[in-house]
Amino acid sequence: MSCDRGYSKRIIVGLALLQKKHRSFVRDSLVKIAEEEGIELVAIDVNCALSEQGPFDAILHKIPNDPQWNQHILSFSESHPEVVVIDPPDAIERLNNRMTMLQLVENLRISEYSACDSDANDNDGKILTVGIPKQCVVSSEDDKSPEDLAKAAELSFPIITKPLVADGTTDSHAMSIIFNPESLSKLKPPVVLQEFINHGGVIFKVYVVGNYCRCVNRRSLPDIILDDLKDGGREPLAFRQISNTSIETDPSDPNLKVFEFPPDSFISSVASSLGKALGLHLFNFDIIRDSETPNHYYIIDINYFPGYEKMPDYERILTDFFLSFAKN
Repeated sequence: MSCDRGYSKRIIVGLALLQKKHRSFVRDSLVKIAEEEGIELVAIDVNCALSEQGPFDAILHKIPNDPQWNQHILSFSESHPEVVVIDPPDAIERLNNRMTMLQLVENLRISEYSACDSDANDNDGKILTVGIPKQCVVSSEDDKSPEDLAKAAELSFPIITKPLVADGTTDSHAMSIIFNPESLSKLKPPVVLQEFINHGGVIFKVYVVGNYCRCVNRRSLPDIILDDLKDGGREPLAFRQISNTSIETDPSDPNLKVFEFPPDSFISSVASSLGKALGLHLFNFDIIRDSETPNHYYIIDINYFPGYEKMPDYERILTDFFLSFAKN
């Protein structure tokens, strides 16, 4: 334990993760820095009772699509309130549905953040706002056609289609852009129809760890010229992920528009508000900037416990997060 932090207690963090997630997250570099700070990372056997393992100061978990585990961790938390559970299963579950995840954002009414001159670049103190795209869900129980549902939601082409379930599986990433009613009629529910917003081919991914957040830029879908859609005959464009590689790896790309990062104060405010509303400590969200209205941003996706190992210095950030439990 580093003496300058003033903690004497050894912190034991139990990790309940799928094997693939455990391998990518629990790297030797993370274990080393954690150990230097008096933190022991212990793998949890999800097939055994938690009461027979530990003791734990905190439990970090991500076991998707497992109601039995969710009930198990809830029961354990009730009988061991001194153990910090990161994060509540019901809060995590809300993010597995693409409609409910963004409804939380809509209900927040996050808006009117004044960009400070010191970090707003060219915003010059203008008011920045954030919301969500127009969207609706098409389910097999709907009496209305997908076209009628889209009209009711005031959606116009092009439209992004996404699986309703966002559980991290391969199928949940199967998305497409459709350009006409004919393609709309061929959809297999349940799917979410979401307004496509031109955003300059740039998406910002914001990683949140407790009170810390970090914004990185990624390539995204290019802008669509609406005049090119007048003939209506364009086939759907399928894709797996809206975000791709970091723009910083290829800044000379002639097809990439000039972009600027959102102000730090703005992103921090949005991240803090989201964290409180979601009841989560570990998540990331994708946010885009409207090409037509540059002072307006849209949150288009939220993920629980993302791939933090992709974030520079994630070992120190997560270690500091674990250490925050020792202050309580």
